[in-house]
Amino acid sequence: MRLLVATKNRHKVREIAQVLGLREDEVISALDFPDLPDVVEDGATFEANAVKKAVSLARATGRVTMADDSGLEVDALDGAPGVYSARYAGEPADDDANNAKLLKALAGACDRRARFRCVLALADPSGRVRTVEGCCEGAIAAAPRGAGGFGYDPVFVPEGHERTFAEMAPAEKHRLSHRGRALAAARAAWGEDLHAGRRPA
Repeated sequence: MRLLVATKNRHKVREIAQVLGLREDEVISALDFPDLPDVVEDGATFEANAVKKAVSLARATGRVTMADDSGLEVDALDGAPGVYSARYAGEPADDDANNAKLLKALAGACDRRARFRCVLALADPSGRVRTVEGCCEGAIAAAPRGAGGFGYDPVFVPEGHERTFAEMAPAEKHRLSHRGRALAAARAAWGEDLHAGRRPA
C-alpha cells in the first residue's frame, strides 16, 4: 500500500519521497482524493495540526497517513509566523508575499535568529497516532537569495552556513532542514511502517 501524505503541496510530497528513499509513485497525497474536505488547521501548535490532519485523512480514506505541520519561528517576532507561516501574508497562500512581509517586519532588526520546526504524525484508520519532530536553527537573510526550494527557503540561512536553503542543492538542504531531520527521525522510529503501510504500534 502506498503511503498517504496529508498535503496538497506537490513540493512537499516530492521532498518527503526523496528523503525517505521512496519513488514518487510510492507516495500519494490529498490531491489523489479530491472529494475529501479540507482539514482546518486550527491547532495552537505544529503537533496539534499534524495529528489532526493525519487522523482525519486516515479515518476518511482507510489508509495509514503521514502528515506534517511546519513553519518558521522568528525570535524578534516572538515566534511568529509560527503555525501561521503558510498564510502569514493572508489568503491565498503566497510565498513571495510571505517573504516580503517577513523582511518588512524585520527591517532594521539586529536579532535575526530564527528556526524552522517540523512535526510529523503517523496515524492509522483507528486513530492511533505517534509523532516525531525536527528543528533547524538559523537566521533570516537581509534579502531573498537563490532559486531553489519553496516557502521561506530564499530568506533562511541555516546555522553554520552562509547560503540560504534556496541556494543549496536539494540533497544538501535535506541533510540540514527541519523536515529532513524529522523524516530521518521518522525513518528510524517507524521503519517499515512507512514502506508497507502497516499500522503504527
